[in-house]
Amino acid sequence: MDQLTDIILRAGRSAVELSLFVLLPIMVVMLSLMRLLEARGVLDWVVARLAPVLRPVGLTGLGVFAALQINFVSFAAPVATLTMMEGRGASDRHLAATLAMVMAMAQANVTFPMAAMGLAFGPALALSLLGGLIAAAATYHGFGRGLSASEGTLDETLHHHVADNAKGVLDVINRAGAEAFKISVGSIPMLVLALVAVMALRATGAIDALTAALTPTLAAIGIDPAMILLTLTKYIAGGTAMMGVMDEMLRNGVTTVTTLNHGAGFLIHPLDVAGVAIMMSAGRRVAAVWKPAALGAAVGIAARSVGHALIG
Repeated sequence: MDQLTDIILRAGRSAVELSLFVLLPIMVVMLSLMRLLEARGVLDWVVARLAPVLRPVGLTGLGVFAALQINFVSFAAPVATLTMMEGRGASDRHLAATLAMVMAMAQANVTFPMAAMGLAFGPALALSLLGGLIAAAATYHGFGRGLSASEGTLDETLHHHVADNAKGVLDVINRAGAEAFKISVGSIPMLVLALVAVMALRATGAIDALTAALTPTLAAIGIDPAMILLTLTKYIAGGTAMMGVMDEMLRNGVTTVTTLNHGAGFLIHPLDVAGVAIMMSAGRRVAAVWKPAALGAAVGIAARSVGHALIG
């Protein structure tokens, strides 16, 4: 019992430190910047110019906005955009392409904090964009080709607050700070549970036994055995939990920054049990196209994984 209590306390301390002293300050700054750019109309300008270029891969204007959200806000931000697309007449085929893109990209609430751990942010962002476009194209022209392409009367107006004076700017920053605090504090329960599970499995020797069994095979193909635990955590508990485990492993010298960068394409994206469930909550038609979208996302993630392995 004493050992379990010690594990819980150590996991709680690590989760709170990561959430409040790493994730929170980074998300406050980045969300404030993104919301200010949004309020000043900069993102509208970017979306208007990128949408015609990216339409051949299956992305509409709102799809481009979702790409900016996943890369620079958080994994949950595009959910509202997907809901808007469904309600504003986007076809099932475009919904699937956008969902695939989002699930294949690196989420900001993981990439920004992990940049502080040693993640090469520039290459990660570039490969995230590339992987997202590949996922969208693979879904729109391949896995989702049989979906309905009929569209209603599209309304792609982006509704958001404005910041045309000092009070407006302050309001935007305050809302962004509250949003960042909600994201950071909301991540604590999953981080604690994931870290408790990892520490408990390590204490029982289960992780060591699995690692010993798979190490020869992984070593033969040049993969760090630390990826075993990171992969299990990511695909069961999600990206934020994986980030917590990675932080703990780096602190203890169990893995390296090189492994972090080599495995970023495979580990940093919302295509996991928790992520898919949250994305499907965007609406009935979004949930109906998750299978072709997941297949397309897997193609994009594979491309990202190869890219990170080559340049990481």
